Amino acid sequence: MHRLLVLCYGIVAYLMFLGSFLYTIGFVGNWLVPKSIDSGGAVGGGMSALIVDGLLLGLFALQHSVMARPAFKRRWTRIVAEPAERTTYVFLTAVVLGLLFWQWRPLPASIWNLTSGPLRTLVWGVNGLGWVVVLISTFLIDHFELFGLRQVMTYFRGQAPPKIDFQARAFYRYVRHPLMVGFLIAFWATPTMSVGHLFFAAMTTAYVLVAIRLEERDLATVHGESYRQYQRQVGMLIPRPARALTGVVAAPNKGLR
Repeated sequence: MHRLLVLCYGIVAYLMFLGSFLYTIGFVGNWLVPKSIDSGGAVGGGMSALIVDGLLLGLFALQHSVMARPAFKRRWTRIVAEPAERTTYVFLTAVVLGLLFWQWRPLPASIWNLTSGPLRTLVWGVNGLGWVVVLISTFLIDHFELFGLRQVMTYFRGQAPPKIDFQARAFYRYVRHPLMVGFLIAFWATPTMSVGHLFFAAMTTAYVLVAIRLEERDLATVHGESYRQYQRQVGMLIPRPARALTGVVAAPNKGLR
């Protein structure tokens, strides 16, 4: 019964996060959602809106990074069953994202607005490309392990926890964090940039840069010279075209996890 409950918990958390991910696409792009980054709620009042939005983004950054640190996970798994640790992380991420969407204060004043139809289409195409890169990158790692489903499924079956050996293939041969590259493209590529959207993009970019450093410190500690060699050969977010990846097996990269 305990195994079944953990499995159901994992499935529910995955579906919640999937819904949050799809809502994020609509939220950032002002597409098909009741409340987006620029509409659907009371328009914020300058500084007060920036404070509220900053606190919401800060809460997401805190939850997302603190729960990813090995020291926290060692203590956390004394409370939460280890097979459900990743699922709990995913579940709480979905909850925090839901709070952000609900309480976000739009600041719709325009920074730029492209009026050319072909140019707007081009920018939206780049935006879509960013989301495609995000999705593909999750499968290049291990999509179901990344979101906790593999762990709860193997626990339900009574199998040993999965051991993921991540091979640096496809995007990971050119940048160490293609998942984050995809998010940054999606957040910045918009034909209409509002004050609120600019604040969101700038804050999430700052968070990505800090969180990557924390994650890579942990990866280098765990995997030693093999990961440091990968760092030397492959750019963090920008490709290094003059260098070729030669026989490096990268450490598992769970996307600011």
